[in-house]
Amino acid sequence: MPRIKIAPSILSADLSRVNAEIKEVERYADLVHIDVMDGIFVPPTTFDAKFVKTIKTKAPLDVHLMVHEPSDSYIKGFIDAGAYSITIHEEACKNPIKQLNFIKQSKAKAAVSIKPATPLDRIKKYLDIVDMVLIMTVEPGWAGQKFIAETMPKVRELRQLKPDIDIEVDGGINPYTARIAFESGANVFVAGTSIFGKNDRVAAIKEILNSLK
Repeated sequence: MPRIKIAPSILSADLSRVNAEIKEVERYADLVHIDVMDGIFVPPTTFDAKFVKTIKTKAPLDVHLMVHEPSDSYIKGFIDAGAYSITIHEEACKNPIKQLNFIKQSKAKAAVSIKPATPLDRIKKYLDIVDMVLIMTVEPGWAGQKFIAETMPKVRELRQLKPDIDIEVDGGINPYTARIAFESGANVFVAGTSIFGKNDRVAAIKEILNSLK
């Protein structure tokens, strides 16, 4: 299995001082997770590429597009803003292969995500293209939701199919649920509330990491 990675999600950070918030966790962050919502695929709206460009960190930016039919120019905006990886939703794109190929051609890491109710079969044809798969462990759109354990069979099946791929989980991740996901085969853990909701963010990350030993 690929190495464990922690991806603090700025959705739960104080965005008025986002760079200071990231600085607190940067040393222990393998990625910084940025949830982009368009108000169409999911009801809320969040960050745009201009905002992402203001983020100053040495950690790679893991941009998760919860966006209906993101165009090449829209995706390129985030890559130009510094995105290391771009995740699109299978459910949000008529032909995800188009977006995934564009991301790869743009020299960013490409990932595909599925919601809790979406079967793994829907993305099997993309598994030889993508660098990572994001299995949502809550319904996309809001921070602080409860982890949906029924998503774990997809993680287990995916790990058997692709022993070396990065499998990311996002939603309700804390030390207890991270362990469940890890034992199922996940290796990339997005955590928002369980890190930025704590006074000592470094201790919160270490607690998650310790649960994975």
